[in-house]
Amino acid sequence: MDRLAIRRASEVDAPAVLRIFDEVIAWFVEMSNEGQWGSEPWSTLPQRIARVTEACAQPEAWVAEDQDGGIQAVLVLGESMPYVPSATEPEVYVRVLVASRDARVRGVGRRLLAFADDRARVAGVKRLRVDCYGGGTGALVRFYESCGYERISAFNVDGWPGQLLGRSL
Repeated sequence: MDRLAIRRASEVDAPAVLRIFDEVIAWFVEMSNEGQWGSEPWSTLPQRIARVTEACAQPEAWVAEDQDGGIQAVLVLGESMPYVPSATEPEVYVRVLVASRDARVRGVGRRLLAFADDRARVAGVKRLRVDCYGGGTGALVRFYESCGYERISAFNVDGWPGQLLGRSL
């Protein structure tokens, strides 16, 4: 973990980020969790390629990179998603957080969430929110709770169960 550097992402990082999504989706398929992101590799879906490329170009898009230049995780901060209630106070919203399943980088998701806390402090903001898949075993919701987030509200987008969570600094 100490050998990972966090740097701003750019559009050129999209293929590496798509590989992480593909890796995670393959893992989800193995555990019968196709409900979160489907079962098709995102690197083969033009709409997903465009969304990831756009996300990587955002001003608050960050990647965790190893010493060899391999991207191991991505974090995108920004405005809240349109399907969740509007913020009632200034906030930093975690739009994307996905990390490699490689055991050598275990904990990088937590490290990036701590980095999001730092970005909020720099911006003078005391509130963070994130939404995630609320179905399956609930493991993702529990992950965010273990990072200090609390459940705000459940929601449903066209049959996709979601959970909105928040954290105060």
